[in-house]
Amino acid sequence: MANNTRARRKVRISRALGIALTPKAEKYLERRPYAPGQHGRARRKQDSDYAVRLREKQRLRAQYNIREAQMARVFEEARRTSGLTGENLIELLEMRLDALVLRAGFARTSAQARQLIVHRHIMVDGARVDRPSYRVSEGQLIHVHSRSETMVPLQVAAAGAHRDVLPAVPGYLDVQLDKLQARLVRRPKRSEVPVTCEEQLVVEYYAR
Repeated sequence: MANNTRARRKVRISRALGIALTPKAEKYLERRPYAPGQHGRARRKQDSDYAVRLREKQRLRAQYNIREAQMARVFEEARRTSGLTGENLIELLEMRLDALVLRAGFARTSAQARQLIVHRHIMVDGARVDRPSYRVSEGQLIHVHSRSETMVPLQVAAAGAHRDVLPAVPGYLDVQLDKLQARLVRRPKRSEVPVTCEEQLVVEYYAR
């Protein structure tokens, strides 16, 4: 029951933001490409500039399944880093452990990736890590604990079952899916990160 409730909530959020956050939500959006509620099909009034920026920030936050406080902290780090703030923001978010576990195909959704980490099934360079927000460094190896490899969900992942619903593995990851191992070979580039976002709108939201 709890899983069904969470799934319905994700579908509703996906429809409100106009972006599929899970494979199930993608199917719903194909059938109902409009916002939820009795007025979902109605033509929307013109959004204010603030509303447009807010929605874009919410879209990015939802894709990484993080809290507002976490997002704001990463934005501040991105702002202090040399380069374009918007690109820095997405590149830093992409180096989160939960994001890379998902990109590698160890999990089907960001929620499942977080669960694997919190339940201590994921290791980085031989040490258990139970924080989804852990920042993976270039060259570090992400792998599943040997005692967790026989779990059915991870065996399903190792067989490549999630590849049909996930984007292609990006170039900054070297993945050996059958061994449930992935190495971050370099810092991600914004152009390679498979998230939907006009990051300049997010920068404008926080700079308001």
